[in-house]
Amino acid sequence: MKRLLVWFVFLFLLAGCGRLAGDKAGERATAVSTPTPTVSPRATPTRSQFANAASRECANPVPEDRQFPLPPWPNTNFCRHSVPYDEFLWGGRSRDGVPALNNPELETIEEAELWLTDREPVLVLQLGDEARAYPIPILIWHEIVNYEVAGQPVVVTYCPLCNSGLAFARTLDGQTLEFGVTGILRNADLIMFDRLTESWWQQFTGEAVVGEMTGTKLTPLPVSMVSFADFKAQFPNGRLLSIYTGYDRRYGENPYLNYDSRFSRGTKFYQGELDDRLVPKMRVMTVVVEGTAVAYPYDLLSETGALNDEVAGQPLVVFWKSGTNTPLYSQYIFEARDAGSAAVYSREAAGQTLTFTATEEGFVDEETSSVWNIFGTAVSGPLAGAQLTSLNGNEFFWFAWAAFRPDTLVYGTTDGAD
Repeated sequence: MKRLLVWFVFLFLLAGCGRLAGDKAGERATAVSTPTPTVSPRATPTRSQFANAASRECANPVPEDRQFPLPPWPNTNFCRHSVPYDEFLWGGRSRDGVPALNNPELETIEEAELWLTDREPVLVLQLGDEARAYPIPILIWHEIVNYEVAGQPVVVTYCPLCNSGLAFARTLDGQTLEFGVTGILRNADLIMFDRLTESWWQQFTGEAVVGEMTGTKLTPLPVSMVSFADFKAQFPNGRLLSIYTGYDRRYGENPYLNYDSRFSRGTKFYQGELDDRLVPKMRVMTVVVEGTAVAYPYDLLSETGALNDEVAGQPLVVFWKSGTNTPLYSQYIFEARDAGSAAVYSREAAGQTLTFTATEEGFVDEETSSVWNIFGTAVSGPLAGAQLTSLNGNEFFWFAWAAFRPDTLVYGTTDGAD
């Protein structure tokens, strides 16, 4: 009887354990077979996640195959644009990846002489009685300087890929804009943005091409790219952008080594067709008079030193002198080859039209034998102290200028002014 009772208990326990094991196995089976919530890979942000309301109201303002990053622009109205989006190309730098300078320190000529050599290029802006020089060995690392000259808010810009130094007034409708670098290019030219509306601005034209400000143009200001030596001679009390910017950069070195090879067709970040009238990297001094654009190749300018011309009824002269290094060839700008510098002025002065010849002393007019310098100032002779009127000429690489102004006449060619 006891033996039967033991076997009964044993069988009962065994059955209970079997049921428990079965239940546990069922639980495990259930746990395995229950679908686990899937975690989708992080999706590319859609426009609605970062664009403002105005951008969400229009259908597909930016194509999916765009060649620039969109998420950094939460406040840009991409519904408004004056050029196709497929013309923009990301330059490999993020927004503000090239840091603009805002109200930087200035230094005297004596302070600048401690690090800047005579042949290194500076971008010169004169307003009223104030003259400012922005050394390209600094500007090449920042591209934009927001500042005030003679009480006027200005933005001074330099695009290394186009070798274009331009300045603009930055007050519009009573508002002073502050500009930064987008990291995006068009025809290899710098695209700026204003921090008020995050509209995008083309450096070449000073015009907003994307965003709320589309179609608005900044007022250009006359600047010249000359040597530090020429700036010192003309403005002995002038001030320069200080090397103490607050950033750690290799000022004086060229981050675009060998880029300025004028016989090379290589043009970084430019995808358009090249105008074969000149080699792509030929430096040209350009001017626009009453809508007529003319380019003067540095090769011709270096042969004559002074070119007397007339464009759209305007008598003008283009001065060229040696002694300014290119910032875009050698590792160290102070030891780079001489590219020279140029400027364009009206030939009308003192009630007459002057005719100029380049000499070792400077630029001499045939009418009075006065001697003039690269800044269009008479430094000796009967007209000493007189000043020629600048026609706001600018220096560019040919490929960049021709991309924006294909209608340009080229001096010295059959279709150009001569």
